[in-house]
Amino acid sequence: MAEIKLKITQIKSSIGYRKRAGDTLTALGIRKMNHSVMQNDTPAIRGMIRYVAHLVKVEEV
Repeated sequence: MAEIKLKITQIKSSIGYRKRAGDTLTALGIRKMNHSVMQNDTPAIRGMIRYVAHLVKVEEV
């Protein structure tokens, strides 16, 4: 069975939001604006994405 990958791109700055939102972006591996990372589709990653959904764009690859 093929594992689903997610392409996560930061589209909005975390400045002005709680520190935890910025820490979540760092945990996802995102370093700066318009930076994209590939992550496996797991419940833990989906939970982090849900927490910062207003700051990121997610695409299935």
